[in-house]
Amino acid sequence: MLLAEIEIWHTRPLTPTRRVSLGHLVLPCDPTPGFGGLLLGAVVARFVVDIDEELVADTHRLITQIQRGEHIAQPRLRHRFQVDRHGMARSLHRLVGEGDDFNFEFDSQGSPMHQVLGAIYALERLDIPTRKSLAPILGKAMNWRGPLGSAFVAHLVGSKATSLMSIGDPRAWALELLGFPPGTIKPSSSEVKAKYRARLRETHPDHGGDEVKAGTSIGDLGEARKILLR
Repeated sequence: MLLAEIEIWHTRPLTPTRRVSLGHLVLPCDPTPGFGGLLLGAVVARFVVDIDEELVADTHRLITQIQRGEHIAQPRLRHRFQVDRHGMARSLHRLVGEGDDFNFEFDSQGSPMHQVLGAIYALERLDIPTRKSLAPILGKAMNWRGPLGSAFVAHLVGSKATSLMSIGDPRAWALELLGFPPGTIKPSSSEVKAKYRARLRETHPDHGGDEVKAGTSIGDLGEARKILLR
């Protein structure tokens, strides 16, 4: 199932000009970071390791400027961002998932800088509150070094829970995990704490819970409690 997608247009390989544009975007970001924010972060993390080291600091500055809503003079970072896509090549990046399994799919036909700039300028397409919320996510992605799996997602969202549902609809995920009946919208803090204690007892190995899965399950329960008590 497609969860997010970004289409980046750019100068063809071996062409002397350096241009970047954006095409089709599927970037759901509510609640932040959403699947869209995860995909933008993944594109940045995947390709930033291969850009010129001397451009990294200015790439960070560009993210901050877009977060603040500042005008970005072109060209920037040796590339010109434009609307026209005539004569350009296309790269397509996706986040796909099924159940709680997810995967980032990268199809790059351009340089690493094309991909990083495409993800950053996609941020500029979003509304101001979302832009401000997602800019720190891209900043974290700039510093990531490692596989783009559950640890990467946890690094971006600052959460121990990294299932697709916990990211796409965290309140619904938390309500279901703690055992609230369907239709529950806003339980009281005492109800949340009571459900948490009950589920914690069920999960703990001392009460028959799976010893192998106990650590992850207990972490998820704590995250669910935190979400509902915010």
